[in-house]
Amino acid sequence: MAGTSRHAITGRTLDTVDGLQLNVQERGQPDAPTVLALHGYPDDHTVWDGVAEVLAERYHVVTYDVRGAGSSGAPAHPDGYRVDLLADDLRRVADAVSPDAAVHLLAHDWGSVQTWHAVTDPAHRDRFASFTSISGPCLDHIGHWVRGKLRGGPKSLAQLAKQLVFSGYIGFFQLPKLPELAWRSGLMNRLIAVLERLDRGSAGNRTVPVVRDGLNGLSLYRANSGVLTDPGERSTDVPVQVLAPSGDPFVSPALQTEVGRWVADLRVRRLPGGHWVPRTRPDLIAWHTADFVEHVRGERS
Repeated sequence: MAGTSRHAITGRTLDTVDGLQLNVQERGQPDAPTVLALHGYPDDHTVWDGVAEVLAERYHVVTYDVRGAGSSGAPAHPDGYRVDLLADDLRRVADAVSPDAAVHLLAHDWGSVQTWHAVTDPAHRDRFASFTSISGPCLDHIGHWVRGKLRGGPKSLAQLAKQLVFSGYIGFFQLPKLPELAWRSGLMNRLIAVLERLDRGSAGNRTVPVVRDGLNGLSLYRANSGVLTDPGERSTDVPVQVLAPSGDPFVSPALQTEVGRWVADLRVRRLPGGHWVPRTRPDLIAWHTADFVEHVRGERS
């Protein structure tokens, strides 16, 4: 969908607390509620092109390249990818594009991981009116989920075993040099293409990550893995909608949806599709996002 927008797109750059610049795009209705969408790894803002085109008919839609991806600046050290810095970036973008009203958040994969961190932080969450999450649980919630499954019965242990298989790549990303070699050799792009073919909706909407983004984003895993072993208590009163693709090969529906302990106002929807459902089924994601936004705004039951 890149390059075929029916809506004028304006761009700007914003500074981060540590001196990087973020590449931000805006489209749609400037006086309407703002929907701010965050992409995951190893994508950039274009993963939202199809969704943004639909939402821009009714909303002010904002996307941006997160640090290390697309046209945004990249930290020189892995510590620059800590989730607290990512959440601060999100807050800065929200303040810049919608200074007078809370924004509605839409996020996927690592975009969701950092957004969970922001909406569960009392210093940030007043800026957010709602949060629709796809395939990206809170790191602290993952840590508690794993502990709970270890204490459970056979069904819980089976769910844990399934997720550990899904998450095997995380251990691989902790290794020195081999993940970088996999990206530079083209192996990672070939693997992503194989996994996408499991989603019948992906034809013509393939994900082709940029090698630079893949290399930079390895630091997301390396800088934040400690949270999983020492999780905090993070809850939120921001209304949350979880959209859980049934065919996601990385994040099981159970890990995405069993968050009621942490969320005062939770809606869960299970969807057909694979991990890159924002790209492969943009109309579906846009519909569910708009439905939730209008529900939160009191315009829909």
